Amino acid sequence: MHYKVFGRKTGLRVSELALGAGNFGTGWGHGAERDEAKRIFDGYLEAGGNFIDTANGYQGGQSESMLSEFIATERDRLVIATKYSMGTTPADGISHTGNSRKNMVRAVEESLKRLNTDHIDLFWAHISDGVTPMEEILRGFDDLVRAGKIHYAGLSNFPAWRIARADLLAEIRGFAPIAAIQVEYSLAERSAERELLPMAEALGLAATLWSPLGGGFLTGKYRNSDDNNRAAKLGMLVHAEKSARETALLDTLLAVAVELDTSPTHVAIAWLREKAKRSSTALIPILGSRTREQFDATLGALDVQLSDAQLARLDGISSVPAGVPHETIVSSAPRYTASSMLDLPKIPVA
Repeated sequence: MHYKVFGRKTGLRVSELALGAGNFGTGWGHGAERDEAKRIFDGYLEAGGNFIDTANGYQGGQSESMLSEFIATERDRLVIATKYSMGTTPADGISHTGNSRKNMVRAVEESLKRLNTDHIDLFWAHISDGVTPMEEILRGFDDLVRAGKIHYAGLSNFPAWRIARADLLAEIRGFAPIAAIQVEYSLAERSAERELLPMAEALGLAATLWSPLGGGFLTGKYRNSDDNNRAAKLGMLVHAEKSARETALLDTLLAVAVELDTSPTHVAIAWLREKAKRSSTALIPILGSRTREQFDATLGALDVQLSDAQLARLDGISSVPAGVPHETIVSSAPRYTASSMLDLPKIPVA
């Protein structure tokens, strides 16, 4: 496994694939028991991984508690990321939710205890609550960095305009910078290309990418199964073959897999790795396997190389409309940039 510098706002070194620990535990009624979770964790470390992503609410806190045991002898070589905002269990009540400073401080203390560590490497606001001022979130992050309880801060599932404002506020007020964003991104969900990923490149923010297999859709295993499959019962099949676009995407993905004598899972992850290679900032897919067998099957993507033609086919079939104002900008560019004569910068300009 290769490693990347975690964006241009840090010198942090992380592996090119992160391990998502959302399936560590059975607090949600599904997931991996302790021994299976340990097998996944061990396989990830054996492959050279060092970046673990969890959250206070994953499996009702079981994920962090399991990880505390797994990371005990490896803590200094690992980058541990966790999150707050959505609460740990529904019984905790409303004051344990949202982006407020009160919830942030309480959550970080509880996560430190569950993880049995004295610091968190990367602390995320899990999802925008739409009401907590950005100044409050940033000042809270800054105080935690100064106290040594977290090293870096990030924003997960926030709109681009809030992230861009946070980046500027942190710079002009001398707060700890926002280091990264977390966003859903895959062949099945590419809308982050409109605003979020170009913003991350321009501002030098790393991006961790959740649901790289579209909730299982891109594995192809649900194509011929009935509505009574496990994913449907759990409500975890984020994407489904519900239109001609999804059908065409899955057909192309399966065809490329046959051409390469590999699995559609490998092709979907290999596509993300190609996107990461072409980005000026770090793009890190998060692997959220439930079994060691699933993890090993996913990791095989490291050995898959897509041709330019295969990449173009996958890009074309999975593309999403750029929308306003992006389509207007592109169509008008020849009028005001003399584009055939102008060498444009490789890094987007903020």
